[in-house]
Parts: sequence; structure tokens; C-alpha cells
Amino acid sequence: MGTGALAACAAALALGLVIAPPDALQGETQRLMYVHVPAAWAAFAAFAAVSGAGAMRLWRGEGVWERLGRAAAELGAGMTALTIALGSLWGRPVWGVWWTWDPRLTATAAMLLVLLAYLALPYWPGGDPVRRARLTAATGVAGFAVVPVVHFSVLWWRTLHQPPTFLRPPGQVPVHPAMFAALIAAAVAFALMGAWVVLRRVRDLEPAPARAAEPAGESCGRVLVRSAA
Repeated sequence: MGTGALAACAAALALGLVIAPPDALQGETQRLMYVHVPAAWAAFAAFAAVSGAGAMRLWRGEGVWERLGRAAAELGAGMTALTIALGSLWGRPVWGVWWTWDPRLTATAAMLLVLLAYLALPYWPGGDPVRRARLTAATGVAGFAVVPVVHFSVLWWRTLHQPPTFLRPPGQVPVHPAMFAALIAAAVAFALMGAWVVLRRVRDLEPAPARAAEPAGESCGRVLVRSAA
């Protein structure tokens, strides 16, 4: 998977930096979108994994779901922070400001705070560790509610942020085909790289005896298969 992710990254770089033309209005600044948008999508997917792992942890009580939730939350927090940072770099020349309390930006910042809270809860001093683990899992499940708020904020409220550009009916995507291809290639690269990073991180979070006994990702996959059965 790691090799495929690197190949996808190389293809995305070629499409985004060489083949896709600059935007007619934004110029070269628009190329930030080839990372900004896939990073946001990766953050959404990671948060979905956090929520799913939290639900399975509450239901099955197996430690692998805690590890999967934590690995996905780490990725999600990183991708959300990257989304905000690149949005600021894009916003300065286009909007004239680094940051504004726009509904989309504010909701995205709230999503980052929820993920950071999820990561911090297991280390909260005092209390029963089992109860704390269940509270962490519940936070991951309930906190996912912020994701649709982020996505639909540009439709629900007046906002500086543009409405969805790519999630439109076929034939109504107002971009150059090469730009669209660059974005899709970047999204695939982020998806593959994110999945690889999460699986590696789950492996790293395993107790030492289990990590020594099984190949990377095998214990996580084994539990997923058993749970599905």
C-alpha cells in the first residue's frame, strides 16, 4: 500500500504542478486547492473512522478499536490542521485576510478541537481507565456530528467560503478537466497514504508482545473480519 500511495502522490504532483493550468482569476495560488481539498476530505474520512471505531469499542470492548480510533484521530487532526493552514495561505491573497470567523472556518476549527479533545481524554488524570476509555469512544461517536456542519455550512449560512465546486451533478463542474483530474489524483493519493499511515500507527500502538508476534496490520484486520462475521 505504501508503494501505491507514493505512486499516487507522484501522479498527483505531476498533474497539479505541471499539467493542470493556472486558474484564470487566482493564478498559481489556486494550486493550493489540490492539497487543501483532499486534506479536508481525508479529515472527514478519518473522523468517520474515529466514530466507527468508537461505536465498535462501546459495543465489543476490544482494545483494537481504541488503537484504530486513536490512529485515525491523529491523522484527522493533522489533516484538519493542514486544511486550516492551507486555507489561510489561500485566503490571504484571495480574501485579503489570514483568518475570519466565517461559518466554514469556525466549524472546521471546532472539528479540530473535538479531535484534539478525543486524543487528550485518555490521558486525563484520575478516574477509572475503563470508564475513561468509554467516554473517549463516546466522544468520537458524538463528535462526528460536526462533520456535516462543516460540509453544509456554506449552504446553511451566508459565508465568504465558496459553495461546493466539485460535488455537483455531472456536467456542472465549472473547472478545466485537467484541474478536475489533478484533484481526483490528489484525493486518491491522500486516501492511500492515509490508510497506510493509520494501519502502521495501529501496529505501533499494539502491546509489544502482540506487535512482535504478528505482521503489520494483521491483528486489526483479523478483528475486523471476526466482528463482521
